[in-house]
Amino acid sequence: MDEFTQLEQLVAQSKDDWLKWKGGNKTAGTRVRKSMQDIKAQAQAIREKVLESRDEKPEA
Repeated sequence: MDEFTQLEQLVAQSKDDWLKWKGGNKTAGTRVRKSMQDIKAQAQAIREKVLESRDEKPEA
């Protein structure tokens, strides 16, 4: 599975907890915060991969 698909899945998985938190469930808020940290880490990994590919020199 590629990194972007994994990021999309992390966001989709956190949606239910987000809605529960909006409804007043404080425990769901804790899960949302954890999910956001996972999303941040995945986004950073994608960012690093993009930067690496930008810095690679094409073979001549």
